[in-house]
Amino acid sequence: MSRTLSTPESFAARWGRRALTIPGYALLAALTIGLLPLLLPVALAIDLARGTPWALARTVLFLPWYFALETLGLASAGALWLLRPLAGARYEHWNFRLQCLWARLLFGGACRLFGMRLEVAGEAALAGGPTLLLMRHASVADTLLPAVLVSSRTGRRLRYVMKRELLWDPCLDVVGQRLRNAFVRRGTRDAAETELVRALARELGPDEGVLLYPEGTRWTPARRRAVIDKLARSADPKLLERAHALQWLLPPRLGGVLALLEGAPEADVVFAVHTGFEGVRTLADVWNGALVGTRVQIRFERIPAAEIPTDREDRIDWILDHWARLDAWLEAHVAQGARPAPEASA
Repeated sequence: MSRTLSTPESFAARWGRRALTIPGYALLAALTIGLLPLLLPVALAIDLARGTPWALARTVLFLPWYFALETLGLASAGALWLLRPLAGARYEHWNFRLQCLWARLLFGGACRLFGMRLEVAGEAALAGGPTLLLMRHASVADTLLPAVLVSSRTGRRLRYVMKRELLWDPCLDVVGQRLRNAFVRRGTRDAAETELVRALARELGPDEGVLLYPEGTRWTPARRRAVIDKLARSADPKLLERAHALQWLLPPRLGGVLALLEGAPEADVVFAVHTGFEGVRTLADVWNGALVGTRVQIRFERIPAAEIPTDREDRIDWILDHWARLDAWLEAHVAQGARPAPEASA
């Protein structure tokens, strides 16, 4: 039985989706690999004409790598399912290791192809007991960092809070639903969704943690303005003032963070902030060269559970204070080329 926590879906809905995504990704793997001898020379010629650092050619090489890994991941997940009667209690661990391997290969391939450099500070903060990991979200690329830097290096099993749309990625759908994760509807304030997050944090083992992206979506200058405009229509002037002060982060969605703290009051909190992916929001950004030579800096900071307030209002202030500190770190470290447009800082 899956340990995933999510709004129930019917057998027909789940397998109807998989009937599209699994063969679809296999077809895309075959197409991108088969067409590579044709597409790569064209991409090289375009890069030469544009004067870009072979960005389109690198992207053309990365796409078959991605779709091939998806297909191999699904084949491996199928093999694990066949071995399940022999696996017993090890079945979940095998799927966890498969998840880590898939993420390492995908991110490692991206680093080699695009010449990315990764610099990590505060890695010692990942050691210790149960953990609530709160991470900045700036690009689809940063979703691999927890599996690569936390789970693969420390063996810590992270439970993910993910948007339900990610179920359209077949590897996340199949393997992700064999592990203890929560697929939630983004943007809803439904009490049942909040309870899913709270339940995910309960009964954490010493080598376990929960990952949440408190912003709820990727930061962009336009989204920052939209969030501030929305808050301006609300009745919370304190949160609006805090949001105005943030330049590189969206204000955290407090419901999810508070639910985690309530579900695991014994857990330490680790804040993770990174820079380097600000200009990588779409595939167009990638083939225009935004990833080439990127220097990704990530910093972890651990706060012991004993230092976290227990009163709800005090907790809100505590969360917002730390979020402001992360924003200040970004202001000091982010690349000048990613600086938001002037109107974004209004």
